[in-house]
Parts: sequence; structure tokens; C-alpha cells
Amino acid sequence: MKPFIKEYTNDEVLKTDVSILKDKGINKDDVYVLSHDDDRTKRIAGSVDANTIGIKEMDFGNAVGNLFNSKGDELRSKLQEVGFSQAEAENYEEDMDEGKVLLIVTNNENAASYLM
Repeated sequence: MKPFIKEYTNDEVLKTDVSILKDKGINKDDVYVLSHDDDRTKRIAGSVDANTIGIKEMDFGNAVGNLFNSKGDELRSKLQEVGFSQAEAENYEEDMDEGKVLLIVTNNENAASYLM
């Protein structure tokens, strides 16, 4: 099952949507925030009690073997680890280049309907 993903330019709207997902019973372990700016990612994730895609989500061999050439390489790799294709990961990484923050929900087919 593909993860649900939604792009945000406004951190407050993202926070509101995470609250909605939690109210609907989505496990916080399945909710991730990702952006080009590590500090922004951690700040948002911390304020909404969501996760960042880190070593535990990444296959250990990939995490250790990936001495990333760029931030873009790292973000694309993280997106592929949670279930996106290489092409999808490239598109989303370009959007993050433009300042967007991604909300990713794994293991839940209803996430999209909750945020309509």
C-alpha cells in the first residue's frame, strides 16, 4: 500500500491536519514530516508529535551505505524507504526544494479521506 502524502506551504495547516488524523485514530508511529530543512522538520514534528524519517525507518545497509552527495539524495532515499518510486521521490524532492513540507502517513488507507 502506497503511503498517503500531502504537501504544505503553511506549517499551521499541516499541524491542524495532523491533529485531525490523530483524532481519527491514526497511530502517531505512521505519521511523518519531511522537509528540506532539518530544523524545520524537527520543529514541526516535535510540535505535533509526529515522526521524522530516520535511521530506524531506513534499512540499516542503506542508512550506513548512503553517504549522501547532497540533501536531495538523502530526501529521495528517505521517500523511497517509505514506499515511493524513484520518480515520485524526485518529484517530491523538487517540491521540497521550493520550500514545501511533506506530511506522510503509512499503513493507513483512510488518511486521504480524513483530510478532504
